[in-house]
Amino acid sequence: MEKFFAVFKLGLKYLYRYKRRYGFLMAALIFGFAVVTFITSLKDGMYNNVYYSAQSHYAGDIVVIGYDTNTYMNYIYHMGQEEKSTILNAADNTGINPKYTVLRTIYNSDPSVYFNGNAIKLKYLIGCDWDREAHLLTKMNFEEPVNSILGNEDIILSIPVARQLGAKMGDSIILETKTRWGQKNTGMFIVSGIVKDTSIFGYYKAYISRLSLNRLLDFNDEDCSSVGFFFDKPETAEHKRVQLQNALSNKGIQIGPLVYDRVQMPLERDRPWKGIRIFLYTLPVYLSEISELLDAMNIITYLLYVMMLIIILVSAAVTYRLILHERAKELGTMRIIGFYGSDLRLVLWTEVLVIGFISLIAGFLLAQILSWAVSLMSFSWFPSFEIFMKDGKLLPLYLPGTMFVNILLVFIVLLVMALLPSIRASHKNLPELLSGEPL
Repeated sequence: MEKFFAVFKLGLKYLYRYKRRYGFLMAALIFGFAVVTFITSLKDGMYNNVYYSAQSHYAGDIVVIGYDTNTYMNYIYHMGQEEKSTILNAADNTGINPKYTVLRTIYNSDPSVYFNGNAIKLKYLIGCDWDREAHLLTKMNFEEPVNSILGNEDIILSIPVARQLGAKMGDSIILETKTRWGQKNTGMFIVSGIVKDTSIFGYYKAYISRLSLNRLLDFNDEDCSSVGFFFDKPETAEHKRVQLQNALSNKGIQIGPLVYDRVQMPLERDRPWKGIRIFLYTLPVYLSEISELLDAMNIITYLLYVMMLIIILVSAAVTYRLILHERAKELGTMRIIGFYGSDLRLVLWTEVLVIGFISLIAGFLLAQILSWAVSLMSFSWFPSFEIFMKDGKLLPLYLPGTMFVNILLVFIVLLVMALLPSIRASHKNLPELLSGEPL
Protein backbone atom coordinates (compact mmCIF):
# COMPACT_ATOMS: atom_id res chain seq x y z
CA MET A 1 0.00 0.00 0.00
CA GLU A 2 2.90 2.33 0.76
CA LYS A 3 4.29 1.75 -2.71
CA PHE A 4 0.89 2.45 -4.24
CA PHE A 5 0.63 5.86 -2.56
CA ALA A 6 4.24 6.68 -3.45
CA VAL A 7 3.63 5.91 -7.13
CA PHE A 8 0.32 7.81 -7.00
CA LYS A 9 2.08 10.83 -5.54
CA LEU A 10 4.71 10.60 -8.25
CA GLY A 11 1.93 10.65 -10.86
CA LEU A 12 0.65 13.91 -9.40
CA LYS A 13 4.13 15.44 -9.57
CA TYR A 14 4.51 14.46 -13.22
CA LEU A 15 1.08 15.87 -13.98
CA TYR A 16 2.13 19.19 -12.51
CA ARG A 17 5.36 19.12 -14.48
CA TYR A 18 3.54 18.50 -17.78
CA LYS A 19 0.52 20.68 -17.03
CA ARG A 20 1.08 22.79 -20.14
CA ARG A 21 1.08 19.70 -22.34
CA TYR A 22 -2.22 18.60 -20.81
CA GLY A 23 -3.75 22.08 -21.07
CA PHE A 24 -5.53 21.49 -24.38
CA LEU A 25 -6.98 18.19 -23.20
CA MET A 26 -8.27 19.71 -19.96
CA ALA A 27 -9.77 22.72 -21.75
CA ALA A 28 -11.59 20.48 -24.21
CA LEU A 29 -12.98 18.24 -21.46
CA ILE A 30 -14.01 21.20 -19.28
CA PHE A 31 -15.85 22.90 -22.12
CA GLY A 32 -17.53 19.72 -23.34
CA PHE A 33 -18.67 18.63 -19.88
CA ALA A 34 -19.87 22.15 -19.03
CA VAL A 35 -21.96 22.47 -22.19
CA VAL A 36 -23.66 19.10 -21.88
CA THR A 37 -24.23 19.50 -18.13
CA PHE A 38 -25.68 22.96 -18.71
CA ILE A 39 -28.10 21.79 -21.41
CA THR A 40 -29.20 18.51 -19.78
CA SER A 41 -29.66 20.11 -16.34
CA LEU A 42 -31.75 22.90 -17.87
CA LYS A 43 -33.83 20.31 -19.69
CA ASP A 44 -34.39 18.36 -16.46
CA GLY A 45 -35.21 21.59 -14.63
CA MET A 46 -37.68 22.62 -17.32
CA TYR A 47 -39.48 19.27 -17.20
CA ASN A 48 -39.50 19.31 -13.40
CA ASN A 49 -41.13 22.75 -13.36
CA VAL A 50 -43.66 21.68 -15.99
CA TYR A 51 -44.44 18.54 -14.01
CA TYR A 52 -45.08 20.33 -10.74
CA SER A 53 -47.07 23.08 -12.47
CA ALA A 54 -49.18 20.35 -14.06
CA GLN A 55 -49.40 18.52 -10.74
CA SER A 56 -50.96 21.61 -9.17
CA HIS A 57 -53.18 22.26 -12.19
CA TYR A 58 -54.53 18.73 -12.61
CA ALA A 59 -54.31 17.97 -8.86
CA GLY A 60 -52.54 14.64 -8.67
CA ASP A 61 -49.93 12.21 -9.96
CA ILE A 62 -52.88 10.01 -10.90
CA VAL A 63 -56.02 11.91 -11.93
CA VAL A 64 -59.33 10.07 -12.17
CA ILE A 65 -61.70 12.09 -14.37
CA GLY A 66 -65.44 11.56 -14.79
CA TYR A 67 -67.16 12.44 -18.10
CA ASP A 68 -70.96 12.74 -17.90
CA THR A 69 -73.23 12.80 -20.99
CA ASN A 70 -76.36 13.68 -18.96
CA THR A 71 -76.11 17.35 -19.87
CA TYR A 72 -77.03 19.92 -22.49
CA MET A 73 -73.47 19.50 -23.93
CA ASN A 74 -71.75 16.41 -25.31
CA TYR A 75 -70.31 15.81 -21.87
CA ILE A 76 -69.20 17.64 -18.74
CA TYR A 77 -66.62 16.82 -16.09
CA HIS A 78 -68.71 15.12 -13.44
CA MET A 79 -68.99 12.00 -11.32
CA GLY A 80 -71.64 11.16 -8.76
CA GLN A 81 -71.46 9.75 -5.28
CA GLU A 82 -71.42 6.15 -6.55
CA GLU A 83 -68.40 6.67 -8.81
CA LYS A 84 -66.54 8.74 -6.23
CA SER A 85 -67.06 6.19 -3.44
CA THR A 86 -66.08 3.31 -5.72
CA ILE A 87 -62.82 5.03 -6.67
CA LEU A 88 -61.89 5.92 -3.09
CA ASN A 89 -62.70 2.39 -1.85
CA ALA A 90 -60.68 0.82 -4.67
CA ALA A 91 -57.72 3.07 -3.82
CA ASP A 92 -57.89 1.88 -0.20
CA ASN A 93 -58.22 -1.79 -1.15
CA THR A 94 -55.38 -1.81 -3.68
CA GLY A 95 -53.00 -0.20 -1.19
CA ILE A 96 -51.64 2.47 -3.53
CA ASN A 97 -51.14 4.62 -0.40
CA PRO A 98 -51.45 8.17 -1.70
CA LYS A 99 -49.88 10.94 0.36
CA TYR A 100 -52.79 13.24 -0.49
CA THR A 101 -56.21 12.66 -2.03
CA VAL A 102 -57.83 15.67 -3.66
CA LEU A 103 -61.40 16.08 -4.93
CA ARG A 104 -62.20 18.77 -7.47
CA THR A 105 -65.09 20.02 -9.54
CA ILE A 106 -63.96 21.38 -12.90
CA TYR A 107 -65.86 23.81 -15.12
CA ASN A 108 -64.37 25.18 -18.34
CA SER A 109 -67.44 25.99 -20.46
CA ASP A 110 -66.86 29.75 -20.63
CA PRO A 111 -67.34 30.83 -17.01
CA SER A 112 -67.33 34.62 -16.66
CA VAL A 113 -66.40 37.05 -13.90
CA TYR A 114 -67.77 40.60 -13.56
CA PHE A 115 -66.46 43.52 -11.53
CA ASN A 116 -67.07 47.25 -11.74
CA GLY A 117 -68.41 47.12 -15.29
CA ASN A 118 -65.64 44.80 -16.56
CA ALA A 119 -66.17 41.21 -17.68
CA ILE A 120 -63.69 38.42 -18.44
CA LYS A 121 -64.21 34.84 -19.57
CA LEU A 122 -62.21 32.28 -17.63
CA LYS A 123 -60.57 29.23 -19.15
CA TYR A 124 -60.62 27.19 -15.94
CA LEU A 125 -62.88 27.45 -12.93
CA ILE A 126 -61.81 25.02 -10.22
CA GLY A 127 -63.92 23.98 -7.27
CA CYS A 128 -61.67 22.64 -4.53
CA ASP A 129 -61.72 21.72 -0.86
CA TRP A 130 -59.55 24.35 0.80
CA ASP A 131 -58.42 22.10 3.64
CA ARG A 132 -57.57 19.15 1.35
CA GLU A 133 -55.50 21.39 -0.91
CA ALA A 134 -53.54 23.24 1.75
CA HIS A 135 -50.32 21.60 0.51
CA LEU A 136 -50.95 23.07 -2.97
CA LEU A 137 -51.98 26.49 -1.73
CA THR A 138 -48.77 26.87 0.28
CA LYS A 139 -46.73 26.38 -2.94
CA MET A 140 -48.60 29.11 -4.83
CA ASN A 141 -46.98 32.49 -5.22
CA PHE A 142 -49.59 34.98 -3.97
CA GLU A 143 -49.46 38.73 -4.50
CA GLU A 144 -50.56 39.22 -0.86
CA PRO A 145 -50.85 36.78 2.06
CA VAL A 146 -54.02 34.66 1.93
CA ASN A 147 -56.37 34.22 4.86
CA SER A 148 -55.61 31.03 6.75
CA ILE A 149 -59.28 30.03 6.67
CA LEU A 150 -61.13 30.18 3.35
CA GLY A 151 -64.86 29.66 3.02
CA ASN A 152 -67.59 29.09 0.44
CA GLU A 153 -67.82 32.80 -0.38
CA ASP A 154 -64.09 33.18 -1.20
CA ILE A 155 -62.46 33.16 -4.63
CA ILE A 156 -58.81 33.07 -5.71
CA LEU A 157 -57.96 34.73 -9.04
CA SER A 158 -54.88 34.57 -11.23
CA ILE A 159 -53.10 37.90 -11.49
CA PRO A 160 -53.94 38.49 -15.20
CA VAL A 161 -57.67 38.16 -14.42
CA ALA A 162 -57.46 40.43 -11.38
CA ARG A 163 -55.55 43.10 -13.29
CA GLN A 164 -57.90 43.15 -16.25
CA LEU A 165 -60.90 43.32 -13.94
CA GLY A 166 -59.27 45.94 -11.75
CA ALA A 167 -60.12 43.80 -8.71
CA LYS A 168 -58.10 43.78 -5.50
CA MET A 169 -58.11 41.78 -2.30
CA GLY A 170 -61.43 42.10 -0.49
CA ASP A 171 -63.45 43.18 -3.55
CA SER A 172 -66.74 41.46 -4.33
CA ILE A 173 -67.10 40.03 -7.82
CA ILE A 174 -69.89 38.20 -9.66
CA LEU A 175 -69.23 34.77 -11.14
CA GLU A 176 -71.46 33.43 -13.92
CA THR A 177 -71.73 29.80 -15.05
CA LYS A 178 -74.28 27.52 -16.65
CA THR A 179 -75.92 24.64 -14.85
CA ARG A 180 -75.53 21.16 -16.19
CA TRP A 181 -78.89 21.71 -17.96
CA GLY A 182 -77.81 24.94 -19.68
CA GLN A 183 -79.44 27.64 -17.51
CA LYS A 184 -77.28 30.58 -16.43
CA ASN A 185 -76.45 30.84 -12.76
CA THR A 186 -74.53 33.48 -10.80
CA GLY A 187 -72.91 33.90 -7.42
CA MET A 188 -71.12 36.66 -5.55
CA PHE A 189 -67.65 36.01 -4.15
CA ILE A 190 -64.97 37.92 -2.24
CA VAL A 191 -61.45 38.07 -3.71
CA SER A 192 -59.36 36.36 -1.04
CA GLY A 193 -56.22 35.61 -3.03
CA ILE A 194 -54.42 36.67 -6.21
CA VAL A 195 -51.94 34.15 -7.63
CA LYS A 196 -48.90 35.30 -9.58
CA ASP A 197 -49.40 32.74 -12.33
CA THR A 198 -49.12 33.83 -15.95
CA SER A 199 -48.39 30.36 -17.33
CA ILE A 200 -50.58 28.51 -19.80
CA PHE A 201 -52.02 26.55 -16.85
CA GLY A 202 -52.99 29.54 -14.72
CA TYR A 203 -53.52 32.56 -16.96
CA TYR A 204 -57.35 32.75 -17.00
CA LYS A 205 -58.10 30.72 -13.91
CA ALA A 206 -60.00 30.99 -10.65
CA TYR A 207 -60.58 28.80 -7.58
CA ILE A 208 -63.69 28.63 -5.42
CA SER A 209 -64.91 26.00 -2.98
CA ARG A 210 -66.14 22.72 -4.44
CA LEU A 211 -69.48 23.08 -2.65
CA SER A 212 -70.07 26.52 -4.19
CA LEU A 213 -69.25 25.34 -7.70
CA ASN A 214 -71.38 22.21 -7.31
CA ARG A 215 -74.36 24.39 -6.45
CA LEU A 216 -73.70 26.75 -9.36
CA LEU A 217 -73.62 23.78 -11.73
CA ASP A 218 -76.64 22.08 -10.12
CA PHE A 219 -74.60 19.09 -8.96
CA ASN A 220 -75.25 17.34 -5.67
CA ASP A 221 -73.20 18.80 -2.82
CA GLU A 222 -70.86 15.79 -2.56
CA ASP A 223 -70.29 15.35 -6.29
CA CYS A 224 -66.99 16.11 -8.02
CA SER A 225 -65.30 15.98 -11.41
CA SER A 226 -61.96 14.42 -10.51
CA VAL A 227 -60.18 12.48 -7.80
CA GLY A 228 -56.45 13.12 -7.66
CA PHE A 229 -53.83 11.03 -5.88
CA PHE A 230 -50.43 12.45 -4.89
CA PHE A 231 -47.52 10.14 -4.06
CA ASP A 232 -44.19 10.53 -2.30
CA LYS A 233 -42.57 8.95 -5.37
CA PRO A 234 -44.27 10.25 -8.54
CA GLU A 235 -42.30 7.77 -10.65
CA THR A 236 -44.49 4.96 -9.23
CA ALA A 237 -47.68 6.57 -10.54
CA GLU A 238 -47.91 4.53 -13.76
CA HIS A 239 -47.63 1.22 -11.93
CA LYS A 240 -50.27 2.31 -9.42
CA ARG A 241 -52.52 3.55 -12.21
CA VAL A 242 -52.54 0.02 -13.68
CA GLN A 243 -53.34 -1.40 -10.23
CA LEU A 244 -56.23 1.00 -9.76
CA GLN A 245 -57.53 0.42 -13.29
CA ASN A 246 -57.63 -3.34 -12.68
CA ALA A 247 -59.36 -2.85 -9.34
CA LEU A 248 -62.07 -0.65 -10.91
CA SER A 249 -62.67 -2.83 -13.96
CA ASN A 250 -65.26 -5.05 -12.25
CA LYS A 251 -66.90 -2.58 -9.86
CA GLY A 252 -69.99 -1.83 -11.95
CA ILE A 253 -69.00 1.61 -13.21
CA GLN A 254 -67.98 2.52 -16.76
CA ILE A 255 -64.20 2.62 -17.13
CA GLY A 256 -62.36 3.83 -20.21
CA PRO A 257 -59.15 2.11 -21.37
CA LEU A 258 -55.73 3.36 -20.33
CA VAL A 259 -54.22 5.92 -22.68
CA TYR A 260 -50.61 6.99 -22.86
CA ASP A 261 -50.50 10.31 -24.73
CA ARG A 262 -52.62 13.29 -25.71
CA VAL A 263 -53.37 11.80 -29.12
CA GLN A 264 -55.14 8.81 -27.59
CA MET A 265 -57.04 10.91 -25.04
CA PRO A 266 -59.66 12.47 -27.36
CA LEU A 267 -59.94 9.30 -29.46
CA GLU A 268 -61.08 7.25 -26.46
CA ARG A 269 -62.94 10.05 -24.70
CA ASP A 270 -65.11 10.84 -27.75
CA ARG A 271 -66.31 7.29 -28.31
CA PRO A 272 -70.09 7.10 -27.76
CA TRP A 273 -71.44 6.10 -24.35
CA LYS A 274 -74.30 6.98 -22.03
CA GLY A 275 -74.04 8.21 -18.46
CA ILE A 276 -70.78 8.65 -16.57
CA ARG A 277 -67.51 7.18 -17.79
CA ILE A 278 -64.25 7.21 -15.81
CA PHE A 279 -60.71 7.63 -17.17
CA LEU A 280 -57.44 7.32 -15.28
CA TYR A 281 -54.59 9.61 -16.37
CA THR A 282 -51.07 10.25 -15.16
CA LEU A 283 -49.25 13.53 -15.71
CA PRO A 284 -46.93 12.11 -18.41
CA VAL A 285 -50.12 11.48 -20.43
CA TYR A 286 -51.08 15.15 -20.18
CA LEU A 287 -47.49 16.23 -20.80
CA SER A 288 -46.66 13.76 -23.58
CA GLU A 289 -46.17 16.47 -26.23
CA ILE A 290 -43.92 18.52 -23.94
CA SER A 291 -41.99 15.38 -22.99
CA GLU A 292 -41.40 14.58 -26.66
CA LEU A 293 -40.12 18.11 -27.25
CA LEU A 294 -37.71 17.94 -24.30
CA ASP A 295 -36.61 14.40 -25.23
CA ALA A 296 -35.84 15.61 -28.76
CA MET A 297 -33.81 18.43 -27.24
CA ASN A 298 -31.99 15.90 -25.09
CA ILE A 299 -31.20 13.68 -28.09
CA ILE A 300 -29.84 16.66 -30.03
CA THR A 301 -27.76 17.61 -26.99
CA TYR A 302 -26.16 14.19 -26.75
CA LEU A 303 -25.58 14.01 -30.50
CA LEU A 304 -23.70 17.30 -30.27
CA TYR A 305 -21.88 16.02 -27.21
CA VAL A 306 -20.86 12.80 -28.99
CA MET A 307 -19.52 14.85 -31.89
CA MET A 308 -17.58 17.00 -29.43
CA LEU A 309 -16.25 13.89 -27.67
CA ILE A 310 -15.09 12.38 -30.95
CA ILE A 311 -13.23 15.56 -31.82
CA ILE A 312 -11.80 15.70 -28.30
CA LEU A 313 -10.88 12.01 -28.43
CA VAL A 314 -8.99 12.26 -31.72
CA SER A 315 -7.20 15.48 -30.70
CA ALA A 316 -6.45 14.23 -27.21
CA ALA A 317 -5.18 10.86 -28.42
CA VAL A 318 -2.70 12.57 -30.74
CA THR A 319 -1.66 14.96 -27.95
CA TYR A 320 -1.26 12.10 -25.47
CA ARG A 321 0.90 10.07 -27.87
CA LEU A 322 3.15 13.11 -28.37
CA ILE A 323 3.45 13.53 -24.61
CA LEU A 324 4.38 9.86 -24.18
CA HIS A 325 6.90 10.11 -27.02
CA GLU A 326 8.61 13.10 -25.35
CA ARG A 327 8.69 11.18 -22.08
CA ALA A 328 10.02 7.90 -23.53
CA LYS A 329 13.56 8.37 -22.16
CA GLU A 330 12.12 9.42 -18.80
CA LEU A 331 9.98 6.27 -18.67
CA GLY A 332 13.04 4.19 -19.59
CA THR A 333 15.02 5.78 -16.78
CA MET A 334 12.23 4.90 -14.36
CA ARG A 335 12.43 1.31 -15.51
CA ILE A 336 16.20 1.30 -14.90
CA ILE A 337 15.89 2.49 -11.29
CA GLY A 338 13.41 -0.28 -10.44
CA PHE A 339 9.92 0.68 -11.60
CA TYR A 340 7.86 -2.16 -13.02
CA GLY A 341 5.53 -1.87 -15.99
CA SER A 342 2.52 -1.81 -13.61
CA ASP A 343 4.13 1.13 -11.77
CA LEU A 344 4.50 3.08 -15.00
CA ARG A 345 0.88 2.40 -15.89
CA LEU A 346 -0.24 3.57 -12.46
CA VAL A 347 1.72 6.81 -12.88
CA LEU A 348 0.21 7.45 -16.31
CA TRP A 349 -3.34 6.52 -15.25
CA THR A 350 -3.03 8.72 -12.16
CA GLU A 351 -2.29 11.68 -14.39
CA VAL A 352 -5.29 10.93 -16.61
CA LEU A 353 -7.70 10.30 -13.73
CA VAL A 354 -6.71 13.51 -11.97
CA ILE A 355 -7.16 15.38 -15.25
CA GLY A 356 -10.63 13.85 -15.45
CA PHE A 357 -11.61 14.89 -11.93
CA ILE A 358 -10.25 18.41 -12.36
CA SER A 359 -12.12 18.72 -15.68
CA LEU A 360 -15.37 17.54 -14.08
CA ILE A 361 -15.14 19.99 -11.20
CA ALA A 362 -14.16 22.91 -13.43
CA GLY A 363 -16.77 21.94 -16.02
CA PHE A 364 -19.49 21.77 -13.38
CA LEU A 365 -18.52 25.21 -12.08
CA LEU A 366 -18.62 26.59 -15.62
CA ALA A 367 -22.06 25.01 -16.11
CA GLN A 368 -23.19 26.74 -12.90
CA ILE A 369 -22.00 30.08 -14.24
CA LEU A 370 -23.85 29.49 -17.53
CA SER A 371 -27.01 28.53 -15.62
CA TRP A 372 -26.76 31.63 -13.46
CA ALA A 373 -26.40 33.80 -16.57
CA VAL A 374 -29.46 32.19 -18.17
CA SER A 375 -31.49 32.69 -14.97
CA LEU A 376 -31.02 36.45 -15.40
CA MET A 377 -32.49 36.42 -18.89
CA SER A 378 -36.10 37.30 -19.64
CA PHE A 379 -38.18 34.96 -21.79
CA SER A 380 -41.29 37.12 -21.85
CA TRP A 381 -41.02 37.26 -25.66
CA PHE A 382 -41.59 33.47 -25.78
CA PRO A 383 -45.35 32.76 -25.47
CA SER A 384 -46.29 30.35 -22.63
CA PHE A 385 -42.62 29.73 -21.75
CA GLU A 386 -43.50 30.43 -18.10
CA ILE A 387 -44.47 26.78 -17.54
CA PHE A 388 -40.78 25.86 -17.86
CA MET A 389 -39.71 28.44 -15.27
CA LYS A 390 -39.74 28.69 -11.50
CA ASP A 391 -40.49 32.08 -9.96
CA GLY A 392 -39.84 33.65 -13.37
CA LYS A 393 -36.39 32.07 -13.75
CA LEU A 394 -35.05 29.22 -15.84
CA LEU A 395 -33.31 27.03 -13.28
CA PRO A 396 -31.28 23.80 -13.67
CA LEU A 397 -31.92 20.48 -11.95
CA TYR A 398 -28.98 18.14 -11.44
CA LEU A 399 -30.46 14.64 -11.43
CA PRO A 400 -28.11 11.83 -10.29
CA GLY A 401 -28.92 9.65 -13.31
CA THR A 402 -28.23 12.40 -15.83
CA MET A 403 -25.03 13.50 -14.09
CA PHE A 404 -23.82 9.89 -13.95
CA VAL A 405 -24.22 9.54 -17.73
CA ASN A 406 -22.37 12.81 -18.33
CA ILE A 407 -19.49 11.82 -16.04
CA LEU A 408 -19.34 8.31 -17.51
CA LEU A 409 -18.93 9.73 -21.03
CA VAL A 410 -15.96 11.83 -19.92
CA PHE A 411 -14.17 8.86 -18.37
CA ILE A 412 -14.92 6.66 -21.37
CA VAL A 413 -13.11 9.21 -23.53
CA LEU A 414 -10.17 9.27 -21.12
CA LEU A 415 -10.09 5.47 -20.95
CA VAL A 416 -10.07 5.05 -24.73
CA MET A 417 -7.49 7.81 -25.07
CA ALA A 418 -5.03 6.60 -22.44
CA LEU A 419 -5.49 2.86 -21.97
CA LEU A 420 -3.79 1.37 -25.04
CA PRO A 421 -0.94 3.95 -25.34
CA SER A 422 -0.05 3.61 -21.65
CA ILE A 423 -0.08 -0.20 -21.81
CA ARG A 424 2.07 -0.11 -24.95
CA ALA A 425 4.51 2.29 -23.29
CA SER A 426 4.79 0.19 -20.12
CA HIS A 427 5.52 -3.00 -22.12
CA LYS A 428 8.04 -1.50 -24.54
CA ASN A 429 11.59 -2.81 -24.45
CA LEU A 430 13.96 -0.79 -22.32
CA PRO A 431 16.46 -0.08 -25.12
CA GLU A 432 13.65 1.20 -27.34
CA LEU A 433 12.40 3.48 -24.55
CA LEU A 434 15.88 4.89 -23.91
CA SER A 435 16.47 5.44 -27.61
CA GLY A 436 13.29 7.56 -27.81
CA GLU A 437 11.63 5.48 -30.52
CA PRO A 438 7.94 6.26 -31.21
CA LEU A 439 5.60 4.49 -28.78
